[in-house]
Amino acid sequence: MTKLRVGVVFGGRSAEHEVSLVSAASVINALDKNKYEVVPIGITHEGRWLSSTNAVQLLKEHRSIEQLPEHLLVPDPRKQALVELGSTARNSSTPEGTSQPLDAIFPLIHGTYGEDGTIQGLFELADIPYVGAGVLGSAVGMDKVIQKELLRQAKIPTAPSVWFLFSDFARESKKFVLQCESKLRYPMFVKPSNSGSSIGISKAHNRKELVASITLAGQYDRKVLVEQGVKNAREIEVSVLGNDTAEASVPGEIIPSNEFYDYDAKYVDGKSASVIPAKLPKPVVKKLQAMAVDAFRALDCFGMARVDFLVEKKTNRMFLNEINTVPGFTSISMYPKLWEASGLSYPQLLDKLIELALKRHAEKKTLKTTYQPKEDWYKQ
Repeated sequence: MTKLRVGVVFGGRSAEHEVSLVSAASVINALDKNKYEVVPIGITHEGRWLSSTNAVQLLKEHRSIEQLPEHLLVPDPRKQALVELGSTARNSSTPEGTSQPLDAIFPLIHGTYGEDGTIQGLFELADIPYVGAGVLGSAVGMDKVIQKELLRQAKIPTAPSVWFLFSDFARESKKFVLQCESKLRYPMFVKPSNSGSSIGISKAHNRKELVASITLAGQYDRKVLVEQGVKNAREIEVSVLGNDTAEASVPGEIIPSNEFYDYDAKYVDGKSASVIPAKLPKPVVKKLQAMAVDAFRALDCFGMARVDFLVEKKTNRMFLNEINTVPGFTSISMYPKLWEASGLSYPQLLDKLIELALKRHAEKKTLKTTYQPKEDWYKQ
């Protein structure tokens, strides 16, 4: 059987660069080498593309990479390949302009320029199947403000919130502080609209903290989202898998080591815990799963997504917190752990995601991209 050449793309120009490296290392190690020829594709903080068997380690160690050949995924559907750039090809043992054809791409760049639809647009232009949401689903999944609007249109409950441009806040800070205080109660969560891994997110208990939190969020995005804190909330996550038809995993509960599930609690201190499956009544589980799939469809997602909820402890009232279209992908990350608890192993999950990518690409190829007018009016 011919092996599929799968490009695993990681790193990137994102504040979540380091998280991406850990996800990529896990996926590269777990992909079945009898089925796939894995092509690691690392993107540096500066945006340089490298393809090397040890690209993950090179980026992790910040080692000198100047002598490595630089590559680029060309937006030419005739090539469907990673091409070595001529300016650096002379430093390599391969001929100038050597290309590596790719059958599929597994993008694992979390955050900006990887999870927001930008790199997905490049994959579409190159006409290469890729894992995960398309341009639209990625963009709205990343932008928390637009995401909330679409979820509300779909009658999916989210916490009350307000948003504004940070540039407007910088000119009239008092106006927007009063707006937040008139519509929401403390504590409030302040977030950059486009960010992940809780980077730039703060919990504000009073006006002074609110101003500081907005200032911090404005360092990461031009739009700031301020949400009503949910009292006594449990953090519940559900994994979704599929294309037009999708299914949800068992839910899991995160017990954060800090006041909320911030970056340190997620990755650094190692003290947060998870309970899989979450201890919830069956009707609550079914409702969470249905809401997760509804959100997946409402945001036009494909392949995979992790849907995060806040559930009130006493009432089991549910609020969808956010959807993550490129979730963490180590073997101990919640997305694969939830599927493992649902009966799908980590290697099987990777197989399924690549299969879904190929299927979606094949279906899209059946659509017409040309139209023959009755007359050649455009030649006149």
